[in-house]
Amino acid sequence: MEQLNFTMVESNTSSSPEYQPDVVPAVLLSICFLLGVPGNIAVVLLRPNWQHLSSLSQSLMLNLAFSDLLCLLTLPVWIYMLLYSWTLGLEASCKLVSYLVYCSIYGSQLTVTMLAVQRYLLVVRLKKFLHLGRKRLLALLWLVAALLSIPALDFHQLTTDQNWPQCWRFYSSDAQSVAALLTESVVGFILLSVVAFAYIQVRKKVNQASFFNNPQTNRLVTSIIVTSLVLWVPYHIVNVSVVAISLKRRSEMFADKTWGIVAAVTFVNSCLNPLLYAFASYKMCQTTTTNNAAAVTTDEELQE
Repeated sequence: MEQLNFTMVESNTSSSPEYQPDVVPAVLLSICFLLGVPGNIAVVLLRPNWQHLSSLSQSLMLNLAFSDLLCLLTLPVWIYMLLYSWTLGLEASCKLVSYLVYCSIYGSQLTVTMLAVQRYLLVVRLKKFLHLGRKRLLALLWLVAALLSIPALDFHQLTTDQNWPQCWRFYSSDAQSVAALLTESVVGFILLSVVAFAYIQVRKKVNQASFFNNPQTNRLVTSIIVTSLVLWVPYHIVNVSVVAISLKRRSEMFADKTWGIVAAVTFVNSCLNPLLYAFASYKMCQTTTTNNAAAVTTDEELQE
């Protein structure tokens, strides 16, 4: 997910290579780092208005902030690579940083999915979440994220192209490329579909509730769905496009350039998560439980 390739071009006046920096992705990543790191740190330290949330909800919120923060803290390395070259040297560092990015992004996506499922069960089905316990649930989440990230250790390699170090995905065959990219996109589309379904059902439920009409909740639910779709669907579409281009053995230059931009855009999600979930989602819990007290018990009663 963090493969942000840079391009080498031949100088018109010399036989030595001239570095062509990817400025647009670098600027996007810089903005994400400057805004996202303080935002997620604030969530961890302040835990705004979490008294309205259950212990499980609070654990998921903290986990989301931690995974987003871990992802964003690696951005200076990729920004430097985009503007100059890979600076950490060893191939092991390339694989390790790539794995951490994948693992943190999968951890974030799985946490968002669990928050959506939890809210769906609470509001729509009037049921408790899975009876696994907070620690077991989080352990399972990170285990799945770690397993999904394993391909990053194999595909990411440190290469030298005309004396410019690069850390990027390298596939030994078209079949390997197709399998990796399609798996990543299929998993991504499944998680997005679960989130969209859950929150659409939540919105329908609260709109159907008697004497309930809260514009803030509607805006929050809509923003969660739209943000996830806008930031991640283009990335997965480009992944599928790269697969199609690879199968047809056509030039991948345009797809690679587009990929770098949409990959950088996905990091915006790590900046917005604190606003969408930690600072605003408690309102949905509070208004839902208040206006549906006859039909729905409080979040604490269902979760503790």
